[in-house]
Amino acid sequence: MSKLARLLHLFPTEIALDVGTANTRIHVRGTGVVLNEASVICIRQPDPLVAGARPTQSVGNEARSMLGRLPRHIEAICPIKGGVISDFSASRQMIQHFVGRADKGRRLSGAPRITITVPSGATQVERRAFREAVQGAGASNVALFERPLAAALGAGLTVAAAMGCMVVDVGAGTTDIGVIALGNVVCWSSARVGGNAFDDAIINYVRRKHGLLIGEHTAQRVKQMIGCAVPRKNELYIDITGRNLSEGVPRTLTLSSHEVFEALADPLAHIVSLLKSTLESMPPELASDIAGAGLMLTGGGALLDGLDDRLHEETGLPVVVAEEPMTCVVRGAAMAIETLEAHFFQ
Repeated sequence: MSKLARLLHLFPTEIALDVGTANTRIHVRGTGVVLNEASVICIRQPDPLVAGARPTQSVGNEARSMLGRLPRHIEAICPIKGGVISDFSASRQMIQHFVGRADKGRRLSGAPRITITVPSGATQVERRAFREAVQGAGASNVALFERPLAAALGAGLTVAAAMGCMVVDVGAGTTDIGVIALGNVVCWSSARVGGNAFDDAIINYVRRKHGLLIGEHTAQRVKQMIGCAVPRKNELYIDITGRNLSEGVPRTLTLSSHEVFEALADPLAHIVSLLKSTLESMPPELASDIAGAGLMLTGGGALLDGLDDRLHEETGLPVVVAEEPMTCVVRGAAMAIETLEAHFFQ
């Protein structure tokens, strides 16, 4: 190891952590995004006949691949619901596992310092849960950072200027909307609607209209392959397989993109309503800024075909989809660690 490498090892690792409903992403300062895994943990229940037995577990993408196929003695937990912690113990275990992987080989530098993103609408209790979970995972210092501000930074917006900018972050569990000026979130709104709500809407539509029960993985595939926020000019089709509710046997049917558009009507209308209410509540000066600059669309939901066009049609504002929208939040938090002043942190 070179003298410079030994010197760098003396400093704590700086980690930006985005623990989302569907995925957890970690950025290590000086390295980049080193982890992008599912926010799922599978725990094998201890054998009551064996004293001192400890449960084994799988975490992340491996755990997600087991969903729907688990035996009774293994429990799958998604510890983040609606962007906040719903299972404290499981979330701490999951974060500890992920941080350990990200910080592997750097332990000589001591416990890492971690900046974690939180929704603007998170209560003080929910914020404390995030802080304590990360501290329990071994962090030496924990800072909380607003998700809309992180998303705006990661999308390349200038957040420190007096002129306002607007970001709409459509995640798996929540949609966070923030209007930002002078380095602060001036007004915001948040709702528990996002990619998971899209999946649930597809599952419910197929069950109601076709009498077929499909799983989350199938719904996600439908959303990614033929999902749309505005009707497609060229109809697309996909074959899906599920369990026939009347007969109890597997059956395959062909689903059209127009049907998926109908299925997504309610969650899309919820996002549009949230956006309009935010626009109505902002100060007139900021409204003038946003009218000219438009809004930036980030998060995994930004990849839904036609979502930018739908928001443009509903508001009349220019809408731009960020480059690599799924990692904007964690990259923005990393930029905050490296470039922003301490007063941005809470």
